[in-house]
Amino acid sequence: MTVLALSSEAAAASLGFPAGAVPGRRERGACFDLPRMRLWSFLWLLGCRAAARQSDDYWLDDAVGLGRQFDGIGAVSGGGATSRLLVNYPEPYRSQILDYLFKPNFGASLQILKVEIGGDAQSTDGTEPSHMHYENDENYFRGYQWWLMKEAKKRNPFIKLIGLPWAFPGWIGRGMNWPYDYPDVTAYYIISWIIGAKKYHDLDIDYIGIWNERSFNSKYIKVLRKTLDRVGLKTLGIIAADGNWDIANQMLVDPYLYDAVEIVGAHYPGTETVKNAQLTLKKLWSSEDYSTFNNEVGASCWARILNQNYVNGNMTATLAWNLVASYYEELPFGRCGLMTAQEPWSGHYSVNSPIWITAHTTQFTQPGWYYLKVDGHLEKGGSFVALTDGLGNLTIIIETMNHSHSECIRPPLPSYVVSHQKAVFHLKGSFNKLKSLQMWYSKLDFSTANSTLFQSFGAKNISEGILMLSLGLDEIYTLTTLTTGHKSSSLEPPPSQPFPSTYKDDFNIRNPPFSEAPYFADQTGVFEYFMNASDPGEHVFTLRQVVTQRPITWVMDAMNTISIIGSYKWYVVHIL
Repeated sequence: MTVLALSSEAAAASLGFPAGAVPGRRERGACFDLPRMRLWSFLWLLGCRAAARQSDDYWLDDAVGLGRQFDGIGAVSGGGATSRLLVNYPEPYRSQILDYLFKPNFGASLQILKVEIGGDAQSTDGTEPSHMHYENDENYFRGYQWWLMKEAKKRNPFIKLIGLPWAFPGWIGRGMNWPYDYPDVTAYYIISWIIGAKKYHDLDIDYIGIWNERSFNSKYIKVLRKTLDRVGLKTLGIIAADGNWDIANQMLVDPYLYDAVEIVGAHYPGTETVKNAQLTLKKLWSSEDYSTFNNEVGASCWARILNQNYVNGNMTATLAWNLVASYYEELPFGRCGLMTAQEPWSGHYSVNSPIWITAHTTQFTQPGWYYLKVDGHLEKGGSFVALTDGLGNLTIIIETMNHSHSECIRPPLPSYVVSHQKAVFHLKGSFNKLKSLQMWYSKLDFSTANSTLFQSFGAKNISEGILMLSLGLDEIYTLTTLTTGHKSSSLEPPPSQPFPSTYKDDFNIRNPPFSEAPYFADQTGVFEYFMNASDPGEHVFTLRQVVTQRPITWVMDAMNTISIIGSYKWYVVHIL
């Protein structure tokens, strides 16, 4: 990997002229020889043309106008129970994990957090409790998503918050496994969650979704919008429909639906949108993506889609499922988080490479910046994006992920080729006078996993607005005017340990910090602390399954309630 700032002096030297000599410039003490000067100029021009044939040129110019507004990079907690074990980590390890995820200029520095609105039903890796198990039941302290949103806000007050249901309590469907038959009821349930977030936790929800990866209902969306407006939540945006792009077809023929939806969000779009989504002129998001094992392949997948979701599809936000792999690894999609924290009993966690891939974008941009109008495709494979705050700052992110190393879990990745290449960036407009850019670099190593991650190369000088890069394979570059980037590190966490072979909990706690007992991961039904004040015996405090009506499910739940704890390797268990 090399960086060259191309100046007239350097060009002359490359053609064999004496140090400091420049064609077309008269040197002190030299005779003025017009034929020789013309020859020098001709040879210099030939050299430049020869160099151009060996490199590819890209222009970055804000004078021609700007592209779409950047909305941020984020992640999903839920869908389901993916952050379940995080809350049980002891300090200081729990705070260290949260810092790596949310603290600006520390690690991933995430700009968006989407959480599941618990619905009492299995939603991939477990069940998340509802704030309303029943119609006359409201409790805004169940689960851990309230806590997580507050911890994110504590570290980054500007982070955007999104709520999305995967399942719903059974009472909403009035006996049917469907949330749309009574749209007013469903809207009331969702808005209660939004209002409860503010009333009890001082959390302002920025966006709300419809039903994760399931059918949308135009009538319900319009009822939800109307009800939000009526209760004073006019600025809260609706994202729809968290599946494919089909809702765009209806938005183009239904003006009321069009007005109700602020953002068209799709899942795992493969970096592509569709014509009708573009025709809406709405913000387009990859509102769930990635979902890949968090080794170097996962990092490569993530690097590729963070750039190419905009380059290919004009998507201005990308959210990873999931935020942190904090669930028992043997459950579905083990270690498909940006980092791993699945051993609260030992305190061990891993800061995996996707954290630092995220930092290449999030530490050097903010929601509200704008993309430059560029094609974004590198001639020999890979991509680049460039963003500006409109105040003179510039950030360029380049990726050269090889096809065989960057396949996400879904969808299939069409074949393409990436080669070693030289790229010449011409900085125009307000960027033409920049003298240097800070460089951050990552190189993913798939043979030894000894990758270079988020390494600062310091300031790289620019001369006459031209910057040349020699790009290898599986590399990520950030070049930026910002000097605030930082690769932080906490003290090494404790070593990994298996779940204790002997574990005891009498649930004897009057004011539990969370509704679930430590290490229990509900899979069907919801288990909560319960105090039976009428029982004078030793079992006043228990863990009780509280859902008695089958929820509106997202996947097929088991017939019997289930909560798991311990080690998948256990085969003889004694409960005393």
